[in-house]
Amino acid sequence: MSGAVTGQTKEQTSLSTKNSNNQGNKRSTVIPAPNPQTSEYVQPHTLGIHLPTPGNMPAWPFQNIGQWRIDVNESVDAWRRGMKIWRNEHLKRMGYDDAQYQRQDLLWSQSNYVHAQMMVEDRYFYDPISGAYTVDRYLDDLEQRYGGIDSVLLWYIYPNIGIDDRNQFDLASELPGGVEGLKKVVADFHRRGVRVFLPTMPWDNGTRDSGISDWKAITELAAEVKADGINGDTYYSLPKVFRDASAATGHPVILQPETWPIADDALIWNNQSWGKASTSVVPAVSKLKWLESRHLTNVENRWARDRTDDFHYIFFNGHGYNAWENVWGIWNQLTPRDGETLRRIATLFRKFNTLLVSPDWEPYVPTYQQGVFATEFPGENATLWTIVNRNEYDVRGDLIEVNHHEGARYFDLWNGSGLEPRMQGGKAIFNLELERRGFGAVLSLAAMQDANQYSDILARMKKLSEVPLQSYSSGWKALPQEMVAIAPTPAVSEPPPGMIAIPAADFDFHVGGIEVEGYMWEGVDFQYPWEKSPRRSHHQHMSMNPFYIDRYPVTNADYLKFIEATDYRPQDDHNFLRDWKDRKPQVGWGNKPVTWVSFEDVRAYALWAGKRLPHEWEWQYAAQGTDGRLFPWGNDWKSAAVPEINDSRKLLPAADVDAHPAGASPFGVMDLVGNVWHWTDEFMDEHTRAAALRGGSSYQPLTSHWYFPQAYQLDQHGKYLLMAPCKDRSGMVGFRCVVDLKGE
Repeated sequence: MSGAVTGQTKEQTSLSTKNSNNQGNKRSTVIPAPNPQTSEYVQPHTLGIHLPTPGNMPAWPFQNIGQWRIDVNESVDAWRRGMKIWRNEHLKRMGYDDAQYQRQDLLWSQSNYVHAQMMVEDRYFYDPISGAYTVDRYLDDLEQRYGGIDSVLLWYIYPNIGIDDRNQFDLASELPGGVEGLKKVVADFHRRGVRVFLPTMPWDNGTRDSGISDWKAITELAAEVKADGINGDTYYSLPKVFRDASAATGHPVILQPETWPIADDALIWNNQSWGKASTSVVPAVSKLKWLESRHLTNVENRWARDRTDDFHYIFFNGHGYNAWENVWGIWNQLTPRDGETLRRIATLFRKFNTLLVSPDWEPYVPTYQQGVFATEFPGENATLWTIVNRNEYDVRGDLIEVNHHEGARYFDLWNGSGLEPRMQGGKAIFNLELERRGFGAVLSLAAMQDANQYSDILARMKKLSEVPLQSYSSGWKALPQEMVAIAPTPAVSEPPPGMIAIPAADFDFHVGGIEVEGYMWEGVDFQYPWEKSPRRSHHQHMSMNPFYIDRYPVTNADYLKFIEATDYRPQDDHNFLRDWKDRKPQVGWGNKPVTWVSFEDVRAYALWAGKRLPHEWEWQYAAQGTDGRLFPWGNDWKSAAVPEINDSRKLLPAADVDAHPAGASPFGVMDLVGNVWHWTDEFMDEHTRAAALRGGSSYQPLTSHWYFPQAYQLDQHGKYLLMAPCKDRSGMVGFRCVVDLKGE
């Protein structure tokens, strides 16, 4: 049985007049019932990703204002009729074909409720100490905290892309083990029942031209590693060429564009999407779900500290969630309350996925209580109602009423118990209790339906509901970082060859991160030893000890001496000295800064040379002096002091380290800005490692603001995420060293 509520009958009139959603001002119906003779109605405003809520003006732009006054029950009957007419017409205009939603090999997308975008740099996924992928550790943590995931997006591109000319597809090959390593990772996720998405984006047109179309490159990679889907970053729809290219590989994948907004006709071949929730008081209806009930959106709100609005939205619409926590290396963990909420929603959704895709789903089931909203998902012999309490207080008593059929049985799914409704006029009226900002769920079974098949879910939900959601902490705090210690060198009294003495002084270390995202929120950028949490802006008055610093960055010729003396060979040697030939610099490159060296490689050199890497404030003091200048040479930009900018799609050789003497610092330190970035300090937290890079580089790919931003100014630094030497090495990152000076 369905028990569908298809509009207000005469028997329901009392519900509308008693319902406390009727809050004062009556508003004229936005979408009136269609004229039976002409079928004319007001065309709804559906340009965005949500349908207009009942009682709202069609093009009213401020949908949160005054929503508390909207009488949804009064408006929903006409709203629903109008929206069904619009849906029917709109699908015709699109020439809609649902063949992709009937495919057995793609049906899994319709129950892909918990998705996670994951940074490959996450230390729970890859252990930099053992040099091994740790998929089980990553998944075990998610299962413990919120019940696990159904799919994962392996993100290996932004924010590091653009530091050199490696493009989005190159970076997949740069992962530990290369494409074969990625293939094993996918197999590890599959072993745990988790589907895998790979990313693609249209904005990467400034790095190396691979000579192959994006759709061909990513679908062939997905086929090679047996990935299950392709995530389209900033794609409002993945064009049909992606579906065709996927079909050509013989390995079909799910396409998952970003909905802001998705082109409506792209529903035909994009089985999933990801995007934002509505945060309006009256929950909005997802336009894509309304047009195609089997289309699943994984809602994301990556910077949210409280995800209740998101969870209300997905529970109301039968959508999924993107449990995104590692946001470009910034940890924004689900709070314990949010984690437990997601666990309970996902537990129910995974059990009742066949009801959640019902084409006859009905949002805005009339309710008795102010701020309580319900949706009906009917099936042949069972019906599910999901209920959200948008109020900041508990609600108890009569909540919803539905058509009753002889022999029907009812269950309070959220609390895992039987339910005895009050019968009145052929209606079943449910008396429930909802926590403030909480959830409810009711299941109706037809007389012939065996209830024993639901005993497991009822027992599970009963156990979970023993602890109210409000008992879990909603507190959020930034994950603490540590700066990796740099051991002092043996102190010397005379400057080693090629080094400059930097005197003791009082120094104002003032610097800020240039990350594209994160605003000024806590957790962004770095945490220095004197700070209590990571933040973007840093200022510290410091008493600097004297030290020696290399006049020039370490050159290829310098590094060759180290190689010849030690025969150094890193265990992970992918990309090591990538631009050398036969373990030697190219002819004429001896005086260029050495690049394609990782933290491990530069530390090995420094140890051999009796030196160390500089702390970031030492690098800045040697570059800036004590007057706070913006550039080593002063406050005004001087193009002759730096190499010419390379904005082509191909990396060019760095300039010789002594090619721009006008760029000298007050102490005579050279080549600090605009040639290659310099390694300084490393920071780590429980999930991410990152390096503070200084000085910027000459490589500036065009076409997107998402590329790794430059930091020529001395009050700026770059945050470069670290994973493994093979991926960390770059053609635009070098280094210089310091030596501690013996005290008087």
